[in-house]
Amino acid sequence: MKNFFIISAIVVASFLYFQNEESLKYKFENDFLIGATINQEDYQIVDEDAKAIKIVQKDFNAVTPENSMKWMHIHPEFNEFTFSNADKIVDFAKENEMYLLGHTLVWHNQVPDYIYNIKDKSTFQDHIEKHINTVVKRYQGKVDMWDVVNEALNDDGSLRKTVFLDMLGENYIEQAFSLANNADPNVALAYNDYNLYKPKKRKGAIRIINSLKDKGIRVDAVGIQAHWDLHFPSIKEIEQTIEELAATGVDVMITELDITVIPNPYELAGIAREEFKKFEGDRKWDPYQDGIPDDIQEKLTKRYKDIFELFVKHNDKISRVTFWGINDKYTWRNDNPINNRTDYPLLFDREYKEKPAYEALINLNN
Repeated sequence: MKNFFIISAIVVASFLYFQNEESLKYKFENDFLIGATINQEDYQIVDEDAKAIKIVQKDFNAVTPENSMKWMHIHPEFNEFTFSNADKIVDFAKENEMYLLGHTLVWHNQVPDYIYNIKDKSTFQDHIEKHINTVVKRYQGKVDMWDVVNEALNDDGSLRKTVFLDMLGENYIEQAFSLANNADPNVALAYNDYNLYKPKKRKGAIRIINSLKDKGIRVDAVGIQAHWDLHFPSIKEIEQTIEELAATGVDVMITELDITVIPNPYELAGIAREEFKKFEGDRKWDPYQDGIPDDIQEKLTKRYKDIFELFVKHNDKISRVTFWGINDKYTWRNDNPINNRTDYPLLFDREYKEKPAYEALINLNN
């Protein structure tokens, strides 16, 4: 059942200018929220890119800051917070009556170096409390949901070895959720992770959710990061993931949707991340520099259509679907895991035009 926090925040109205146009948010208004990420500091979208902003205003009713609320950006020094970029996205969401997801409070990645220099556990604990209290209270009544803990699991379902696990032990997750709840009892709280289609990792996420609930610690939703490709995971695997996570009694969200169409070096067993640099400039790993071929475009269109047909089927379980980006120009996929590539994972191309996949979703029977 969709929880009160999500339902109460569904956007009923938007700019009159867009009401009669085709729009993803109106197409799926009876199914789930449709979101996108925006990121002020890297791409200057809020300040400068009017074309991107028009897409967001027309087609989306939820927004996630891609980087601006991550620890290294919002709390770069031990005694220094930098809110300006996050504030702009918060203001943008308010002005456009959009559901706002705060991303993310506790994540082992994109933390400033000073975090690793805190050797005293008591000091570390106090600093975590200061971080969560300061950030959550600043945006109380403005952020609708927080990704409280992000990517805490290995693929085998065990807890990932992180600075938080090392310093605080296995209960750091429940501490983070408790702190967030105490800072704002009215904001929704979520756990977010990738590769949840893998059974062992999914069981780990279910274990986290059930453990929090058993201890009386509030958790309202689980986010499925959907950085998928043209073939994998299968629709059956995605459906099983949705059903099993929903069975815990929390909302399911698709939080970071994009579909890569170019080769993924992660498929090379045993290769270390630092070795990806040697692939830069290799056409084998960047085959569509001159444009996406028609047959690949057709596969991308079918893939999005199949995925959204599944989402609509389970609209009683899914409260939000968020694309990780606005258009192909800004996608993180262009530089991950190999720099300077040309990927086509989203619904809008580099010229801000709607792709065939967009039209397929607009014309979906739902």
